[in-house]
Amino acid sequence: MKKFDVLVIGGGPGGTPAALALAAGGRRVLLVERGPGLGGTCLFEGCIPSKILHESARRLIAIRSASQFGVRIGDCQPVIDWAAIMARKTAILQHRSMAAIEQAKKIETLTVQFGVARLLGARSARVTPASGDAFDVEFDKAIIATGSQPNRLALHGADLPRVITSDEVFDLRQLPQTLVVIGGGPVGVEMAQIFAALGSRVTLLHGGERILAPVDAEIAQVLQDYMRRQGIAVELGAKVSRICHSGDGAFVRYHDNLEVDREVYGEYILEVVGRRANVDELGLEKTGVRFDRNGIRVNGQLETDEPGIYAVGDVIGRPMFAHWASAQAQALAASLLGKPTRFPTPALNTAVIFSMPEIGIGGLTEVEARAAGHDVGIARHDLSTDARSQIIGKAEGTLKLVYDRTTRVLLGVHMLADGAGASMGEVALALGAGVSVDTLALSIHPHPTLSESFGLAARGHMR
Repeated sequence: MKKFDVLVIGGGPGGTPAALALAAGGRRVLLVERGPGLGGTCLFEGCIPSKILHESARRLIAIRSASQFGVRIGDCQPVIDWAAIMARKTAILQHRSMAAIEQAKKIETLTVQFGVARLLGARSARVTPASGDAFDVEFDKAIIATGSQPNRLALHGADLPRVITSDEVFDLRQLPQTLVVIGGGPVGVEMAQIFAALGSRVTLLHGGERILAPVDAEIAQVLQDYMRRQGIAVELGAKVSRICHSGDGAFVRYHDNLEVDREVYGEYILEVVGRRANVDELGLEKTGVRFDRNGIRVNGQLETDEPGIYAVGDVIGRPMFAHWASAQAQALAASLLGKPTRFPTPALNTAVIFSMPEIGIGGLTEVEARAAGHDVGIARHDLSTDARSQIIGKAEGTLKLVYDRTTRVLLGVHMLADGAGASMGEVALALGAGVSVDTLALSIHPHPTLSESFGLAARGHMR
């Protein structure tokens, strides 16, 4: 039986960084990945392919709006080459996956095995390779980083061929003329805007009172209004009852917020109704690990109820972000190597929703800060007055800073602006360092940039 110091199950944004760091630290590591390469959902069905499509959509929008910058395109009209977009996506994914494998090969103490690992107990597992015979391994510690998968609606017609999830949407062979998106979370919003920009007629059905429930309400409302002006039919309070096949597409039947029965046709129906942890077929029942469909239970050091078995990323539940999984993995690896570390906490997390305009999120919302007992102060900046926004022709947007009036410490940052994502690095640094709103106000930001809006917003609230 083969023996390793650490078994890592899952080669995505959580498992791969942990395996690399531990092996670089001298541990003998076995990394088992059941997919076609290293990268996980983020690389193959999530962050990267969606942003590739997003970039194509942005370029198309830029061409169509060029005249406002004094650039005349003439009578030529841009044409979408869907096959070329898909080919570019495939090339980037293959390059990134191969680069990760090549990096892993450079570390002698790291073994990468493509296949499936199932725990036989608290210190042993059976590995079934993608090709070849199964073999058993023993380990001192294990890290579970198996990620998550899309939820599917439990209703009539949800299994029809034209009903797809985020796992299949990036493999469409042609751009759909009509698309119905079910779900108004981050992925649903991103996909609706991308396909609408590329020329699809899009309807978004969402059961809630507004899109993007976890996002600051003011920010979400501004984007919701913008999406409707973009031509997307945003139907709120929509309760889907069934999906019916029809020719080369399907009809989605739903009750609107007035309880009126309606239906909408789509060449494809895209379900994006959340994700669930990949905990099946891992053999967890052979251990003391506690889990359910929402994920594996861990403590503040990411250890499960079975000592020596840890879990990171989507498999332990929200927040489900690639960078969050990587941050957990790096912290866990450092801890297992005996190095001092600070484990990530949601209050210090930052995220970007690649909507149009983008939404940047850092720390607590106003509602969350009040619920946590803070004496909340709010600083705002209207980006329609921002020089950079006007220069690039993206004057619509807003910035909202949440801080504690007593301690003056910055608690949260919420931004809607073209390019908001690029500013979230500063937000991560500010939140992690416990920067005060006064320090932020005194920081000298370059002009004219989007980042100077942070100082402008904070200055009106200095002591």
